[in-house]
Amino acid sequence: MENPNIAQARLIVVKAGSSLVTAEGRGIDQDALNRWASQIAALKQRGIRIVFVSSGAIAEGIKRLGWPRRPTALNELQAAAAVGQTGIAQAYEAAFRPHGIHTAQILLTHEDLSSRTRYLNARSTLKTLLDKGIVPVINENDTVTTDEIKLGDNDTLAALVANLIDADALVILTDQRGLYDSDPRKNPQAQFIACIAADHPELENMAGGAGSGIGTGGMYTKVRAAKRAALGGAATVVASGREADVLLRLADGESIGTLFTSSQNRIAARKQWLLGHIRPAGKITVDAGAVTALVEKHSSLLPVGCTAVEGSFHRGELVAICNADGHEIARGLANYGSGETERILKTPSEHIAAKLGYVWEEELVHRDNMAHW
Repeated sequence: MENPNIAQARLIVVKAGSSLVTAEGRGIDQDALNRWASQIAALKQRGIRIVFVSSGAIAEGIKRLGWPRRPTALNELQAAAAVGQTGIAQAYEAAFRPHGIHTAQILLTHEDLSSRTRYLNARSTLKTLLDKGIVPVINENDTVTTDEIKLGDNDTLAALVANLIDADALVILTDQRGLYDSDPRKNPQAQFIACIAADHPELENMAGGAGSGIGTGGMYTKVRAAKRAALGGAATVVASGREADVLLRLADGESIGTLFTSSQNRIAARKQWLLGHIRPAGKITVDAGAVTALVEKHSSLLPVGCTAVEGSFHRGELVAICNADGHEIARGLANYGSGETERILKTPSEHIAAKLGYVWEEELVHRDNMAHW
Protein backbone atom coordinates (compact mmCIF):
# COMPACT_ATOMS: atom_id res chain seq x y z
CA MET A 1 0.00 0.00 0.00
CA GLU A 2 1.35 3.44 -0.92
CA ASN A 3 1.31 6.54 1.22
CA PRO A 4 0.63 9.33 -1.30
CA ASN A 5 0.53 12.05 1.37
CA ILE A 6 4.18 11.58 2.26
CA ALA A 7 5.14 10.83 -1.34
CA GLN A 8 3.79 14.20 -2.47
CA ALA A 9 5.44 16.18 0.33
CA ARG A 10 7.99 18.82 -0.67
CA LEU A 11 8.75 20.13 2.83
CA ILE A 12 9.19 17.56 5.58
CA VAL A 13 10.03 17.84 9.26
CA VAL A 14 11.92 14.75 10.46
CA LYS A 15 12.35 14.04 14.16
CA ALA A 16 14.82 11.44 15.43
CA GLY A 17 14.88 10.48 19.09
CA SER A 18 17.84 10.04 21.41
CA SER A 19 17.89 6.27 20.95
CA LEU A 20 18.45 6.76 17.21
CA VAL A 21 21.16 9.44 17.27
CA THR A 22 23.08 8.27 20.32
CA ALA A 23 24.57 4.89 21.18
CA GLU A 24 22.38 4.14 24.20
CA GLY A 25 24.05 6.63 26.51
CA ARG A 26 27.51 6.49 24.94
CA GLY A 27 27.14 9.80 23.18
CA ILE A 28 26.59 10.62 19.53
CA ASP A 29 26.39 7.75 17.05
CA GLN A 30 28.24 9.32 14.13
CA ASP A 31 27.47 6.40 11.82
CA ALA A 32 23.75 6.93 12.43
CA LEU A 33 24.03 10.65 11.70
CA ASN A 34 25.94 9.83 8.52
CA ARG A 35 23.08 7.60 7.39
CA TRP A 36 20.50 10.33 8.04
CA ALA A 37 22.64 12.81 6.16
CA SER A 38 22.95 10.47 3.18
CA GLN A 39 19.17 10.02 2.97
CA ILE A 40 18.47 13.73 3.36
CA ALA A 41 21.04 14.58 0.70
CA ALA A 42 19.27 12.18 -1.68
CA LEU A 43 15.92 13.80 -0.88
CA LYS A 44 17.34 17.25 -1.52
CA GLN A 45 18.38 16.03 -4.97
CA ARG A 46 14.68 15.37 -5.59
CA GLY A 47 13.79 18.92 -4.58
CA ILE A 48 12.50 17.92 -1.15
CA ARG A 49 13.42 20.24 1.72
CA ILE A 50 14.08 18.82 5.17
CA VAL A 51 14.09 20.27 8.67
CA PHE A 52 15.67 17.84 11.13
CA VAL A 53 14.61 17.86 14.78
CA SER A 54 17.24 16.02 16.75
CA SER A 55 17.38 14.83 20.30
CA GLY A 56 20.66 13.78 21.84
CA ALA A 57 22.28 16.92 23.29
CA ILE A 58 21.72 15.89 26.89
CA ALA A 59 22.81 12.31 26.18
CA GLU A 60 25.99 13.58 24.51
CA GLY A 61 26.64 15.92 27.44
CA ILE A 62 26.16 13.11 29.95
CA LYS A 63 28.75 11.08 28.06
CA ARG A 64 31.24 13.94 27.85
CA LEU A 65 30.83 14.71 31.54
CA GLY A 66 31.34 11.06 32.46
CA TRP A 67 28.10 10.76 34.41
CA PRO A 68 26.81 7.18 34.88
CA ARG A 69 23.15 8.02 34.33
CA ARG A 70 20.77 10.79 33.29
CA PRO A 71 20.39 13.31 36.13
CA THR A 72 17.05 14.52 37.43
CA ALA A 73 18.08 17.97 38.69
CA LEU A 74 17.18 20.70 36.18
CA ASN A 75 20.49 22.55 36.57
CA GLU A 76 22.43 19.36 35.81
CA LEU A 77 20.28 18.65 32.74
CA GLN A 78 20.93 22.21 31.55
CA ALA A 79 24.67 21.76 32.08
CA ALA A 80 24.66 18.49 30.16
CA ALA A 81 22.75 20.13 27.31
CA ALA A 82 25.22 23.02 27.16
CA VAL A 83 28.13 20.59 26.85
CA GLY A 84 26.30 18.28 24.44
CA GLN A 85 24.97 20.91 22.05
CA THR A 86 28.48 21.72 20.87
CA GLY A 87 29.08 18.09 20.03
CA ILE A 88 25.72 17.71 18.30
CA ALA A 89 26.37 20.71 16.06
CA GLN A 90 29.84 19.47 15.13
CA ALA A 91 28.59 15.95 14.45
CA TYR A 92 25.83 17.05 12.07
CA GLU A 93 28.13 19.41 10.20
CA ALA A 94 30.59 16.53 9.77
CA ALA A 95 27.83 14.19 8.58
CA PHE A 96 26.58 16.56 5.87
CA ARG A 97 29.96 17.95 4.77
CA PRO A 98 30.74 15.06 2.34
CA HIS A 99 27.48 15.91 0.52
CA GLY A 100 28.36 19.59 0.19
CA ILE A 101 25.51 20.58 2.51
CA HIS A 102 25.73 23.06 5.37
CA THR A 103 23.70 22.71 8.55
CA ALA A 104 22.42 25.30 11.02
CA GLN A 105 21.70 24.74 14.70
CA ILE A 106 18.40 26.21 15.91
CA LEU A 107 17.58 26.10 19.63
CA LEU A 108 13.97 26.82 20.58
CA THR A 109 11.87 27.12 23.73
CA HIS A 110 8.12 27.23 24.24
CA GLU A 111 8.33 31.01 24.58
CA ASP A 112 9.83 31.25 21.10
CA LEU A 113 6.72 29.60 19.64
CA SER A 114 4.05 31.13 21.85
CA SER A 115 5.25 34.69 21.35
CA ARG A 116 3.98 35.84 17.96
CA THR A 117 6.99 38.07 17.38
CA ARG A 118 9.42 35.24 18.07
CA TYR A 119 7.18 32.89 16.11
CA LEU A 120 7.46 35.04 12.99
CA ASN A 121 11.17 35.57 13.47
CA ALA A 122 11.76 31.82 13.81
CA ARG A 123 9.58 31.17 10.78
CA SER A 124 11.46 33.72 8.67
CA THR A 125 14.84 32.35 9.75
CA LEU A 126 13.90 28.76 8.94
CA LYS A 127 12.44 29.66 5.56
CA THR A 128 15.57 31.66 4.69
CA LEU A 129 17.84 28.75 5.64
CA LEU A 130 15.77 26.36 3.53
CA ASP A 131 15.82 28.76 0.58
CA LYS A 132 19.63 28.79 0.85
CA GLY A 133 19.81 24.98 0.71
CA ILE A 134 20.83 24.64 4.36
CA VAL A 135 19.49 21.85 6.57
CA PRO A 136 18.27 23.28 9.89
CA VAL A 137 18.91 21.00 12.86
CA ILE A 138 16.55 21.92 15.68
CA ASN A 139 16.63 21.02 19.34
CA GLU A 140 14.92 22.34 22.42
CA ASN A 141 17.10 24.91 24.17
CA ASP A 142 17.62 22.79 27.28
CA THR A 143 20.29 25.14 28.61
CA VAL A 144 17.73 27.82 29.51
CA THR A 145 14.42 25.96 29.85
CA THR A 146 12.58 25.83 33.16
CA ASP A 147 9.48 23.93 34.23
CA GLU A 148 7.38 26.91 33.15
CA ILE A 149 8.65 27.18 29.57
CA LYS A 150 9.97 23.69 28.82
CA LEU A 151 8.35 22.01 25.82
CA GLY A 152 8.99 18.70 27.53
CA ASP A 153 9.98 16.55 24.58
CA ASN A 154 11.20 16.89 21.03
CA ASP A 155 8.11 15.13 19.66
CA THR A 156 6.02 18.13 20.67
CA LEU A 157 8.73 20.44 19.39
CA ALA A 158 8.69 18.70 15.99
CA ALA A 159 4.91 19.08 15.71
CA LEU A 160 5.11 22.76 16.58
CA VAL A 161 7.87 23.26 14.01
CA ALA A 162 5.80 21.46 11.36
CA ASN A 163 2.97 23.91 11.94
CA LEU A 164 5.39 26.83 12.20
CA ILE A 165 6.75 26.35 8.67
CA ASP A 166 3.60 24.83 7.11
CA ALA A 167 5.36 21.53 6.47
CA ASP A 168 3.66 19.07 4.15
CA ALA A 169 4.62 16.15 6.37
CA LEU A 170 6.02 15.23 9.76
CA VAL A 171 7.98 12.01 10.20
CA ILE A 172 8.61 10.99 13.82
CA LEU A 173 11.26 8.29 13.93
CA THR A 174 11.49 6.07 16.98
CA ASP A 175 12.81 2.66 18.02
CA GLN A 176 9.37 1.11 17.63
CA ARG A 177 7.48 0.09 14.49
CA GLY A 178 4.67 2.54 15.15
CA LEU A 179 1.39 2.51 17.06
CA TYR A 180 -0.26 -0.65 18.38
CA ASP A 181 -3.71 -0.96 19.92
CA SER A 182 -1.95 -1.74 23.22
CA ASP A 183 1.62 -1.87 24.50
CA PRO A 184 3.36 -4.69 22.56
CA ARG A 185 5.98 -5.02 25.29
CA LYS A 186 3.25 -6.07 27.71
CA ASN A 187 0.71 -7.65 25.38
CA PRO A 188 2.05 -10.13 22.80
CA GLN A 189 -1.37 -10.05 21.09
CA ALA A 190 -1.18 -6.31 20.43
CA GLN A 191 -2.23 -5.42 16.88
CA PHE A 192 -0.22 -3.01 14.76
CA ILE A 193 -2.13 0.00 13.39
CA ALA A 194 -1.04 1.13 9.94
CA CYS A 195 -3.45 4.06 9.67
CA ILE A 196 -5.66 5.91 12.13
CA ALA A 197 -7.57 9.18 12.31
CA ALA A 198 -5.69 11.81 14.28
CA ASP A 199 -8.87 12.64 16.19
CA HIS A 200 -9.64 9.02 17.13
CA PRO A 201 -11.12 9.13 20.67
CA GLU A 202 -9.00 6.21 21.89
CA LEU A 203 -5.73 7.39 20.38
CA GLU A 204 -3.93 8.32 23.60
CA ASN A 205 -5.21 5.22 25.40
CA MET A 206 -3.51 3.02 22.82
CA ALA A 207 -0.09 4.53 23.56
CA GLY A 208 2.31 3.22 26.20
CA GLY A 209 4.82 5.03 28.43
CA ALA A 210 8.40 6.07 27.90
CA GLY A 211 10.59 3.26 26.65
CA SER A 212 14.15 4.53 27.07
CA GLY A 213 16.08 5.85 30.02
CA ILE A 214 18.02 8.20 27.76
CA GLY A 215 15.21 10.27 26.23
CA THR A 216 12.02 11.76 27.68
CA GLY A 217 9.41 10.69 25.14
CA GLY A 218 7.40 7.50 24.81
CA MET A 219 4.71 6.51 22.34
CA TYR A 220 2.21 8.69 24.21
CA THR A 221 4.15 11.87 23.41
CA LYS A 222 4.52 10.74 19.81
CA VAL A 223 0.83 10.18 19.20
CA ARG A 224 0.02 13.48 20.90
CA ALA A 225 2.52 15.23 18.64
CA ALA A 226 1.26 13.37 15.59
CA LYS A 227 -2.29 14.43 16.46
CA ARG A 228 -1.24 18.06 16.81
CA ALA A 229 0.60 18.07 13.48
CA ALA A 230 -2.03 16.10 11.55
CA LEU A 231 -4.85 18.32 12.73
CA GLY A 232 -2.72 21.27 11.64
CA GLY A 233 -2.67 19.92 8.09
CA ALA A 234 0.58 17.92 7.91
CA ALA A 235 0.58 14.28 6.86
CA THR A 236 2.12 12.56 9.89
CA VAL A 237 3.90 9.22 10.25
CA VAL A 238 5.39 7.54 13.30
CA ALA A 239 7.83 4.89 12.12
CA SER A 240 10.89 2.93 13.14
CA GLY A 241 14.18 4.69 12.50
CA ARG A 242 15.82 1.28 12.35
CA GLU A 243 14.25 0.60 8.95
CA ALA A 244 16.83 0.83 6.18
CA ASP A 245 16.51 4.02 4.09
CA VAL A 246 13.24 4.78 5.86
CA LEU A 247 13.08 8.41 4.68
CA LEU A 248 13.69 7.49 1.05
CA ARG A 249 11.12 4.73 1.15
CA LEU A 250 8.50 6.97 2.74
CA ALA A 251 9.17 9.57 0.05
CA ASP A 252 8.70 6.81 -2.54
CA GLY A 253 5.22 6.21 -1.15
CA GLU A 254 5.93 3.02 0.76
CA SER A 255 3.69 2.42 3.79
CA ILE A 256 5.98 2.27 6.82
CA GLY A 257 4.88 2.87 10.38
CA THR A 258 1.58 4.44 11.40
CA LEU A 259 -0.03 7.16 9.29
CA PHE A 260 -2.20 9.69 11.13
CA THR A 261 -4.89 11.17 8.93
CA SER A 262 -7.07 14.24 9.37
CA SER A 263 -10.26 15.48 7.78
CA GLN A 264 -8.89 19.04 8.00
CA ASN A 265 -6.51 20.46 5.45
CA ARG A 266 -3.92 23.07 6.36
CA ILE A 267 -5.95 26.02 5.12
CA ALA A 268 -8.99 24.98 7.11
CA ALA A 269 -6.96 24.44 10.27
CA ARG A 270 -5.20 27.79 10.04
CA LYS A 271 -8.45 29.56 9.20
CA GLN A 272 -10.16 28.04 12.22
CA TRP A 273 -7.30 29.21 14.45
CA LEU A 274 -7.11 32.72 13.05
CA LEU A 275 -10.84 33.37 12.84
CA GLY A 276 -12.16 31.58 15.86
CA HIS A 277 -9.67 31.62 18.71
CA ILE A 278 -7.96 35.01 18.84
CA ARG A 279 -9.27 38.54 19.34
CA PRO A 280 -7.60 41.04 16.99
CA ALA A 281 -5.23 43.49 18.67
CA GLY A 282 -5.85 46.18 16.06
CA LYS A 283 -7.47 47.08 12.76
CA ILE A 284 -6.10 48.01 9.34
CA THR A 285 -8.32 49.70 6.77
CA VAL A 286 -7.56 49.03 3.10
CA ASP A 287 -8.58 50.63 -0.18
CA ALA A 288 -10.78 49.12 -2.90
CA GLY A 289 -7.83 47.76 -4.86
CA ALA A 290 -6.53 45.89 -1.83
CA VAL A 291 -10.01 44.51 -1.13
CA THR A 292 -10.13 43.06 -4.62
CA ALA A 293 -6.64 41.58 -4.29
CA LEU A 294 -7.42 40.01 -0.92
CA VAL A 295 -10.93 38.71 -1.63
CA GLU A 296 -10.63 37.60 -5.25
CA LYS A 297 -6.97 36.69 -5.54
CA HIS A 298 -6.17 35.82 -1.91
CA SER A 299 -3.05 37.95 -2.21
CA SER A 300 -0.85 39.17 0.63
CA LEU A 301 -1.63 42.59 2.09
CA LEU A 302 0.90 45.19 0.99
CA PRO A 303 1.38 48.54 2.76
CA VAL A 304 0.56 50.45 -0.44
CA GLY A 305 -3.07 49.35 -0.18
CA CYS A 306 -3.52 50.35 3.46
CA THR A 307 -5.15 53.65 4.36
CA ALA A 308 -5.53 53.68 8.16
CA VAL A 309 -4.54 51.79 11.31
CA GLU A 310 -6.30 51.57 14.68
CA GLY A 311 -5.26 50.08 18.00
CA SER A 312 -1.88 49.24 19.46
CA PHE A 313 -0.28 46.01 18.34
CA HIS A 314 3.17 44.49 18.01
CA ARG A 315 4.79 42.58 15.17
CA GLY A 316 3.26 39.10 15.06
CA GLU A 317 -0.07 40.00 16.67
CA LEU A 318 -3.43 39.41 15.04
CA VAL A 319 -5.10 42.32 13.23
CA ALA A 320 -8.46 42.73 11.54
CA ILE A 321 -8.41 43.87 7.91
CA CYS A 322 -11.40 46.02 6.99
CA ASN A 323 -12.77 47.75 3.90
CA ALA A 324 -13.61 51.45 3.75
CA ASP A 325 -17.05 50.78 5.26
CA GLY A 326 -15.49 49.17 8.33
CA HIS A 327 -16.53 45.61 7.45
CA GLU A 328 -13.93 42.99 8.36
CA ILE A 329 -12.92 41.03 5.28
CA ALA A 330 -9.95 39.13 6.69
CA ARG A 331 -7.59 38.88 9.62
CA GLY A 332 -3.98 37.90 9.92
CA LEU A 333 -0.64 38.23 11.70
CA ALA A 334 1.01 41.60 11.18
CA ASN A 335 4.63 41.74 10.10
CA TYR A 336 4.90 45.26 11.53
CA GLY A 337 3.71 46.89 14.75
CA SER A 338 1.02 49.56 14.76
CA GLY A 339 3.54 52.43 14.94
CA GLU A 340 5.50 51.04 12.03
CA THR A 341 2.31 50.39 10.08
CA GLU A 342 1.24 54.00 10.56
CA ARG A 343 4.52 55.18 9.02
CA ILE A 344 4.30 52.95 5.93
CA LEU A 345 0.62 53.42 5.02
CA LYS A 346 0.17 53.82 1.23
CA THR A 347 3.88 53.02 0.78
CA PRO A 348 5.16 50.73 -2.01
CA SER A 349 7.09 47.79 -0.58
CA GLU A 350 10.34 48.90 -2.18
CA HIS A 351 10.15 52.13 -0.17
CA ILE A 352 9.64 50.56 3.27
CA ALA A 353 13.34 50.82 4.10
CA ALA A 354 13.34 54.53 3.28
CA LYS A 355 10.49 55.07 5.76
CA LEU A 356 11.66 52.79 8.57
CA GLY A 357 15.38 52.30 7.99
CA TYR A 358 14.87 48.52 7.81
CA VAL A 359 12.59 45.88 6.28
CA TRP A 360 11.03 42.94 8.12
CA GLU A 361 9.00 41.68 5.18
CA GLU A 362 7.71 43.13 1.91
CA GLU A 363 4.15 42.30 3.00
CA LEU A 364 2.27 43.89 5.87
CA VAL A 365 0.36 40.60 6.29
CA HIS A 366 1.50 37.56 4.31
CA ARG A 367 -1.23 35.45 2.73
CA ASP A 368 0.11 32.36 4.55
CA ASN A 369 -0.73 34.10 7.83
CA MET A 370 -4.15 35.39 6.74
CA ALA A 371 -7.68 34.00 6.82
CA HIS A 372 -10.67 35.41 4.96
CA TRP A 373 -14.29 35.61 6.12
